Amino acid sequence: MATNSQGTGTQNGREQKAPRCAALVGPYLSGKTALLESLLFVTGAIHRKGSAKEGNTVADSAPEARARKMSVEVTAATTEYLGERWCFLDCPGSVELAQETRNALMVADVAIVVAEPLIDKALMLAPTLKFLDDHQIPHMLFINKMDVSSRQVREMMDALQAVSARPLVLRQVPIRGAGKDGGEVTGYVDLVSERAYKYHPGQESDLIKMPEEVLPREQEARSKMLESLADFDDHLMEEILSDVVPPKDEIYQQFAKDLAADLIVPVLLGEAEKDAGVRRLLKALRHEVPGPEATAQRLGISSYDASTLVFKTYHQPHAGKLSLARIFGGRVSEGSVLNGVRVAGVLKPKGNAFEKVPHGNTGEIIALARMEEVKTGDLLTASGKKNPDFSWPKPLEPLFALAMDAENRADEVKLTAALAKLTEEDTSLVFTHDPDTHEMLLSGQGEIHLNIAFDRLKSRFGLPMKHRRPQVSYKETIRNGVKQHSRFKRQSGGHGQFADIHIEIWPLERGKGFEFHDRVVGGSVPRQFIGSVEDGARESLVRGAFGFPVVDVAVALFDGQFHAVDSSDMAFKTVARQAMQEALPQCGPVLLEPIFSVEISAPAEFTARVHNLVTGRRGQILNFQAKEDWTGWEVVEALVPQAELHDMIIELRSLTLGIGNFACQFDHLQELTGRLADKVIEQRQGHLQKGAA
Repeated sequence: MATNSQGTGTQNGREQKAPRCAALVGPYLSGKTALLESLLFVTGAIHRKGSAKEGNTVADSAPEARARKMSVEVTAATTEYLGERWCFLDCPGSVELAQETRNALMVADVAIVVAEPLIDKALMLAPTLKFLDDHQIPHMLFINKMDVSSRQVREMMDALQAVSARPLVLRQVPIRGAGKDGGEVTGYVDLVSERAYKYHPGQESDLIKMPEEVLPREQEARSKMLESLADFDDHLMEEILSDVVPPKDEIYQQFAKDLAADLIVPVLLGEAEKDAGVRRLLKALRHEVPGPEATAQRLGISSYDASTLVFKTYHQPHAGKLSLARIFGGRVSEGSVLNGVRVAGVLKPKGNAFEKVPHGNTGEIIALARMEEVKTGDLLTASGKKNPDFSWPKPLEPLFALAMDAENRADEVKLTAALAKLTEEDTSLVFTHDPDTHEMLLSGQGEIHLNIAFDRLKSRFGLPMKHRRPQVSYKETIRNGVKQHSRFKRQSGGHGQFADIHIEIWPLERGKGFEFHDRVVGGSVPRQFIGSVEDGARESLVRGAFGFPVVDVAVALFDGQFHAVDSSDMAFKTVARQAMQEALPQCGPVLLEPIFSVEISAPAEFTARVHNLVTGRRGQILNFQAKEDWTGWEVVEALVPQAELHDMIIELRSLTLGIGNFACQFDHLQELTGRLADKVIEQRQGHLQKGAA
């Protein structure tokens, strides 16, 4: 096949379009994986459909997916339909794995948003639809599981429209058994062609005569469809106002035009497990979805200099690093040089497996082998020049963290390298070392997200981990000042050690940190030893009377004695630590807990629940207001102790259909007294004693 710069080519004397890419997205249990199986089965890519229950689907072949019976990472599968090539990206439905979904959506020509026909679950689509609109990604809505729906379609459309900023345009009306709205769905009427079809399991739907009882609903729905399209086309509006029936070709063209511009959201119906409505979805994709050149323009990729966009990174035990990417211009072959890095090999994804191929062309999804310097979100070109109009969205901020240790201490050396690979594969995972608690922390989007990461550390890297709730970065300070005299004297063979100081300690304002003042007069402490006193005082603040770091304290050295032979820097540093340890318990020590500024986002109907969540966690509500650019959402601003934040995202999601979110940052330290403070101090003392033992 000959290929030009736009990725189209000729085969058997006819022009062949560049492959297109569709991402399957939607909430957990909406049926995305079942839809992918049906799409592949109907197009002949597979001969037998798998099921998530049996763990034998194309998308869920990873061990972490089979163990949980859910998609845990984006999976690419290719097929052909009526001579045109397609790549479907099955995306995880769990909100905790949203980073995978977002990355895949960026390279897709269209998103197929899969929804259940349940009014009370419509809100669950809001974050996905908002992301699609923010990035102007064309998308269709596929209402799945129509066989279990007893609701009228107009009720579902009203509920779904409430969470979509773009007008939803219904393409079909269902035909129900027994002629009742509550009967089983047996087929559909296509509102453009006005043809009726009866579902035929395992085969194409049968063309039938439109039932008379469906006609009024069909006419009403078709009028609404045309009115929605006419809002974006003056000629179509004139035809409707003049009672002229628009030609079908004109309607199809208008759908394609408006979909490509992200002006409308076409809505189709079906039952993926029974292959119902899937062929009609494929036809809509074939005729109305734009190609990779439109996606490149949306992304700001203005050059066709072999532009290739990496949207997923794998580290495989035997194949090494693989960069899953989509080509938006030219051809990429083994030995090609992109961004100054040589491509060691080109592979074609087949579910969670890869097959080596000689090259990849425009529109195709490929995996680039062993490009170590390349990371997710990189736009690669043969020239290596940066494209000023292209940008990649920032990763999601972590919401949940666990402290961890390798079960085998000898594994700690290779743990850092394994975590580097893991966080490169998933950019919403963050590995840090807490300087206050000295814990290794792995942070992500939730408990499921981190458990998947720990499973991968064990299965892929041979690193079983222990994990626990992270410690809170408590501090302590003092309320009163005191003067302290301390002497350090030790005699041994040869030179001894001697230092004598008088210091004063007093509290500072919150946030001032540590201050040291030199008030020595007359040389009672020689100049060369004063810095050692400051160092010793500063070192002593690592552990105060309660066992926590001490903050907001001032120390002044105002007198002392020295010995011409036995005094040294070490002696004065030691006596300073001794003086501080003796003085701090006398200064009215008080525990400080970190308080975080938190902004919680959720639909307005859940605001009362959010208030209860905050107050139930010792939080203080400061304000609540409408969330900017989010219709029907509110933001609650609050101050919440760090100790209460650990699993707050889990409870928040349980209260908000899984879509509530929050952002937080350290705000200040606040005194903690009473029984709660006593419990914290008791636990700290026990921890220190256990460590000393």
